[in-house]
Amino acid sequence: MASALRVIGHEDRLSLVDHLDELRTRLIVAVAALVVAFGVCLWQNGPLLHVVNKPLDRQTQKAIQKGRGPLGEIAITQQAVRALAQASAARDAVLSRPDSGLAPAVRRQLQASEAQLQSAVARLPRTPSGNKPVTLGVGEPFSSTVTVALYFAVLFAAPVILFQLYAFILPAFSPRERKVAFPLMLSIPVLFIAGVVFGYFIVLPAAVKFLQNFNSDSFNVLVQARDYYRFVALTLVVLGLVFQVPVGILAAVQSGVVTPKQLRANRRYAIVLAAVVAAIAPGDLITMILEMLPILVLYELSILVASVIVRRAERAHATEAGGASASP
Repeated sequence: MASALRVIGHEDRLSLVDHLDELRTRLIVAVAALVVAFGVCLWQNGPLLHVVNKPLDRQTQKAIQKGRGPLGEIAITQQAVRALAQASAARDAVLSRPDSGLAPAVRRQLQASEAQLQSAVARLPRTPSGNKPVTLGVGEPFSSTVTVALYFAVLFAAPVILFQLYAFILPAFSPRERKVAFPLMLSIPVLFIAGVVFGYFIVLPAAVKFLQNFNSDSFNVLVQARDYYRFVALTLVVLGLVFQVPVGILAAVQSGVVTPKQLRANRRYAIVLAAVVAAIAPGDLITMILEMLPILVLYELSILVASVIVRRAERAHATEAGGASASP
């Protein structure tokens, strides 16, 4: 187990059995991290469901405030009932006064009726329920909760899993190659998390808003939990993978497949490819545009970083060549 907690050196020589034993140990550590993360996420499933449901909740509340859909109609009805109750209370207050001319028994009856009306109004909910995903099957609340917990467990356990992957792969690289590969591998989880954060705060709310309001007057919009969580997970995973563009570009430049000059010359193909990737991803036109923008920005930043790396490598090579020629 200790071997899974350190990176094997390039100069170390392991037999096939040793490699398989190391792989098994690293798989055990990765699975154990995933199981522990899943247990914690399942234990804290309430806050996690709140986080996932928040974009849908916000959009549903906006629709309710505008009186759209069944929930909006319920909200309007509740507001009308409260307004009628206030008007009734003001009228009964006048009629219940001793100088109203009504008999004492009638005034007492009005006061009792008013108390019953205000008690009934007080039981009305402030906002209509239904701003959360709908479950249809008997076991769907449980299965949806487990699914969301698993999604978060994979996200939280990713650093440990990726470390075990890196530690198993890196010994195959020479020290020079490791200087290039290690920063790229280290940036993968960072960029993935950045993509997930971008997707949650920027892309997902825009997608939910557009899709929930599209022809909303022609449908009673109720979102099923299973489909909503699948849509959220797929959107965030796609954005996490999209943010890996710099890793792929820098790896291609470092391996000599392409040059920064070629990347600049083929920029129009990158735009088309970004549009294709954004179109394949789940969502709508707004989501497609929001997914294209980071791809193009990351593409340009990758060219800039690759240019800096290439210039430094050329200067270092020129310095080494000059030193070698100057030596006797």
